[in-house]
Amino acid sequence: MMTILFMAEALLFMEKQTLDKYIKLFREFFRYAVVGGIAFLADSGTLFVFKEFILKGGSEIELFLSTAAGFIAGLLINYILSLVFVFKHSENKNSGKSAMGFIVFTVIGLIGLGLTELGMYVGVYLLNLHYILTKIIVAALVLVWNYCGRKIFVFGRSGKGENVSQ
Repeated sequence: MMTILFMAEALLFMEKQTLDKYIKLFREFFRYAVVGGIAFLADSGTLFVFKEFILKGGSEIELFLSTAAGFIAGLLINYILSLVFVFKHSENKNSGKSAMGFIVFTVIGLIGLGLTELGMYVGVYLLNLHYILTKIIVAALVLVWNYCGRKIFVFGRSGKGENVSQ
C-alpha cells in the first residue's frame, strides 16, 4: 500500500513539474510575442516609410527592398529585447550574447525574411491582398518560426565554447 501511495505522490510531483515547465514556456512565449509586436511595429513602420516615401515606384523589387529594410530594423530591435526581456531567465541566456549566438539568431531571422518575402509575394501579387494586410498575416506565421528557431538553436544550446565575446 505504501508503494502505491509513494508512486501516486511521485506522479503528482512530476505532473506539477511538467505543468510548471509549460507555464514558464508560455510566459516566455508571451514575452516573445510582446517583443515581436514591438519589432513588428519597427519592421512595418520601416516598410511603410520605404514603400510610400523612399521607394515609391511600385515595382516588385521596391517592395522586396522595402521589406528587407523593415526586416533589418525589426531584427535589431528583436535581438536586443530578446536578450533583455525574453530569454533573460534562460539557462543558456549567455549563448545569445556571443558572436556565434548573434550569427545563429540572424540566420534564423534571414530564414524568416525568406518566408516573409515569399508570403508578401503570394499575398500581394498572387492573391491581390493589400501589402499591410499581407504583412500582418505573414508576421504571425513567421513569429512562430522565429521563436521556435531561436529557442532551440540560440537559447537551447549548451553554450559550451560558444561565448566568443561577452
